[in-house]
Amino acid sequence: MLRQTTTTISVALAGQPNAGKTSIFNALTGSTGNVGNYPGVTVERRSGKYNHENIRYEVIDLPGTYSLGSFSPEERVAQHELLDNTPDVLVVVVDSTVLTRSLVFFAQVLQLGANTVLALNMADEARHAGQQIDVAHMSELLGCPVVETEGHRGRGVARLREVIAQVAANPVTPRAPVLGERLSEALASISTRLAAAQIPERGRDWIACRLLVDDRQVVERVSRLDGAGQLARQEAQQQREDLERLTNERIAVYVGERYHGFAHGLVSEIRRQGPRADARALSDSVDRVLAHRLLGLPFFFAIMYAIFWTTFTVGDQPMGWIEAGFARLGDSITGWWPATSLPALRSLVLDGIIAGVGGVVVFLPNIVLLFLGLALLEDTGYMARAAFLMDQLMHRFGLHGKSFLPLMTGFGCSVPGIMATRTLENERDRLITMLVLPLMSCGARLPIWMLLVPAFFPPQLRSPILMLIYLGGALLALVLAAVLRKTLFKGQEAPFVMELPPYRLPTWRALVNKMSERSLLYVRKAGTVILAISIVMWFITAYPRPQQFEIDTRIAAGQVEIVDEGGAAATSTPRRITGDEAASLRAGERLRHSVAGRIGGLLEPVLEPLGYDWKLATGLLGSFAAKEVFVAQMGIIHSLGETDEESAPLRAVLARNYSPLVGVSLIIFLLIATPCMATVAVTHRESGRWRWALLQFGGLTGLAYVLALVVYQGGRLLGLE
Repeated sequence: MLRQTTTTISVALAGQPNAGKTSIFNALTGSTGNVGNYPGVTVERRSGKYNHENIRYEVIDLPGTYSLGSFSPEERVAQHELLDNTPDVLVVVVDSTVLTRSLVFFAQVLQLGANTVLALNMADEARHAGQQIDVAHMSELLGCPVVETEGHRGRGVARLREVIAQVAANPVTPRAPVLGERLSEALASISTRLAAAQIPERGRDWIACRLLVDDRQVVERVSRLDGAGQLARQEAQQQREDLERLTNERIAVYVGERYHGFAHGLVSEIRRQGPRADARALSDSVDRVLAHRLLGLPFFFAIMYAIFWTTFTVGDQPMGWIEAGFARLGDSITGWWPATSLPALRSLVLDGIIAGVGGVVVFLPNIVLLFLGLALLEDTGYMARAAFLMDQLMHRFGLHGKSFLPLMTGFGCSVPGIMATRTLENERDRLITMLVLPLMSCGARLPIWMLLVPAFFPPQLRSPILMLIYLGGALLALVLAAVLRKTLFKGQEAPFVMELPPYRLPTWRALVNKMSERSLLYVRKAGTVILAISIVMWFITAYPRPQQFEIDTRIAAGQVEIVDEGGAAATSTPRRITGDEAASLRAGERLRHSVAGRIGGLLEPVLEPLGYDWKLATGLLGSFAAKEVFVAQMGIIHSLGETDEESAPLRAVLARNYSPLVGVSLIIFLLIATPCMATVAVTHRESGRWRWALLQFGGLTGLAYVLALVVYQGGRLLGLE
């Protein structure tokens, strides 16, 4: 039996975007975090833990950055963690297939003087391209351990754990990068001033270099020190002027060239290129078609249509299995649980939990297929191409090209999509993207579309209609972004610079991990949030119960008249109805008398111009808590309102009670209106002000009302009702 772990070693993972850093994090910790093959997937600090030889290690996954400057939010986070929090071990993850470029970042890390391990990730792809690296010689030249890894397959991670344990027990001091005589002398002179200012030796060379290039954050930090700090700043300014005069180059360009020179020199010492083409050759040939100026967008739309077609057609049969399973469960409970025994609890189980939660869970196959398609686009590297293709179009509407990535994330869920706007350096671009992002149809809306589209459209139109819903939301987001850019957010647009990573064949493990993580979140939400809301919605739908209505059956001519307890007629004219119809009328009266019915009754006059009755109104009200609640509430209401021994599927009930024009109006309203409360909360948190969250909620809801009104009333005028 292992003894209790008492020591915790902190390990920071640093690296450039798309180096596979998050894959290494997942392999080390066993986590199934969000791993995407495009820059910017890690936008905040993440941590996980693992045990090795009775010692606990806490792994911190830093944002991917191209440098350790202070210009982007990711760079500032990484800089703060590495300089101020000082991890026990720093693991730098680099992409072996583009080794020279990756080592430019590593050269900056070496100036920190941290206890460093270098992980050469994607080593399998580098070997496949004919690249051979002398790892032992590289480790000797750098003065720190070097480990080859394949993060997406977990290979080399066991060795990486061993090396981390070794350097944690016996710290190493890597050799400083060789940056040329002139630059080294300038940095040494500035470092002497920093030493007099009581700057610790660890990281002093890096701070000297940032002072030299006039990094505003570092300059302000040093300026807050005493007179010695001011002298260090003055020395950096003098050295900068001297170097720019001697080299006839801007200092940032000159320092960048020195970093590249170090990387080229190191690679020439440790790498031997084989006879095969370089690692990007295949990607470049594929991009001639998929990223073509004219052919690229048609391919993108064809790929997205294929995903939606698969979501509908392949998911239809397993959805039917789940639907039948819940129906059998309900019939089984009905069979052994008499209606007279604890009727309220029986109704809660059948009409609240099974009808509510079951109505949401039934769409799980469609959710799984949609997330699988999106994961495939991310892990192959195609998502970055899509952003590149959409950049020109998005700029015309006032959105930054990088906004495409958070917007695509919004197809899964608006909350991480809004958080992913942190990759945008410009505050205007962030706010515009944040405000329009709920128009991207999230995964929580998919159950609504899987309910409404089959209810109101024939099979041959369902896939095109689903794609039209997604494209319509995206197009409306672009139009709204253009309006915001010309009104509230005037200003110069930032340039679009983005790396296109090489195409990669994703592993089934990575795809299944990503798909299962997102799908399990959906199931967990159905078993917790949706369950709780379904119980609340059942309660307000079932209570308070009205006084018992009597049906005064008038045998004459087979006519019946419904009267209330006081004897007043509820119908002005007796009409011929069956006993089952009378029972349905009773159920309808009970629903109208409930809290939900009364709330729906208050909302009905406002929503009636859109074609909605009080039942749809209560569903729309619940959708603010979580979009799936609309489906759950429809299941509860129509379950309580049905009296047939075998109730029809919910889609058939909606098709019977509402016209296709109402269905179209409802789809438009639910696509645009009332972002869920989690979206409103995260918009407030990320923007820092309630006014933006309230503008998002109120503006989108108002826009939804107007568009749904125009469609419904316009359709009626054209005789489509």
